[in-house]
Amino acid sequence: MKRFGSPLLSIAAPFLIILATVALFQREGDDRLQCLPALIVGFGLIVSGAMERISRRKRLLKAIRNRSSQ
Repeated sequence: MKRFGSPLLSIAAPFLIILATVALFQREGDDRLQCLPALIVGFGLIVSGAMERISRRKRLLKAIRNRSSQ
């Protein structure tokens, strides 16, 4: 099994979401829009990571099934 290289990367997306949420509550008016890109990027990183895990598991299952049927 591959060892994960940087545990700091795994907390980067949730930290980005928390930071954007805190900044969103501290700002007023049009300044709140400046927090949205960080919020969207954080959610995007989490969703893309989940999609990649699902895809990797499907490929692994397919490879196991092909190997066992031979």
